Amino acid sequence: MLDELIQWGAAAAVHRGEDLSGDQYLVKPFASKMLIAVVDGVGHGVEAATASQTAISALEANAGQPIDTLFKACHQRLAGSRGVVMTVALIDSALHSLTWAGVGNVEGRLLRADKESSHPEETLLLRSGVVGHNLPSTLNVSTLQVFKGDVLILATDGIRADFATRLHIGRSAHQIANDILARHNKGTDDALVVVARYRGGGPSAAS
Repeated sequence: MLDELIQWGAAAAVHRGEDLSGDQYLVKPFASKMLIAVVDGVGHGVEAATASQTAISALEANAGQPIDTLFKACHQRLAGSRGVVMTVALIDSALHSLTWAGVGNVEGRLLRADKESSHPEETLLLRSGVVGHNLPSTLNVSTLQVFKGDVLILATDGIRADFATRLHIGRSAHQIANDILARHNKGTDDALVVVARYRGGGPSAAS
């Protein structure tokens, strides 16, 4: 089912001198949906990795819940930790939709396969805060229609924010992720990019 809904890939780099990364991700299918999350533990090293792993466990355990509930579950589990910033995206193949939200600075982009689209690139509007410390009272949860071939990219702040510039999305998700890491890794922090191409039986961009 995973291969039918999306093609995905990830690329990561650990901060120099560290063995564990504070940047973690989750790609979890259930029913006709796919939950994709990227989590960045505050700072780097063991404590950041522990915080991000705690958040990933909470997301996996509550995957079927609405996105705002997922953030609240992580916030509760992360009390007393360094906390994390994170972005969560839900692809629903039955509705051909992408619902996403972010707290902190894990960037989200949706690149349209149809280059003639009036909005060829969608950017996630992030809310400030740290999950586990100061979760915003309301999240900016938004929903977009997705078409076959559209590409979702989530990247931590170890990746420069201009990563979508002159990006060729016709290659595989793994190739796109590796290219972004190679060209846009700051080299001063943990870095992670997750790429997912929608292929789950929705309408084509030309229909």
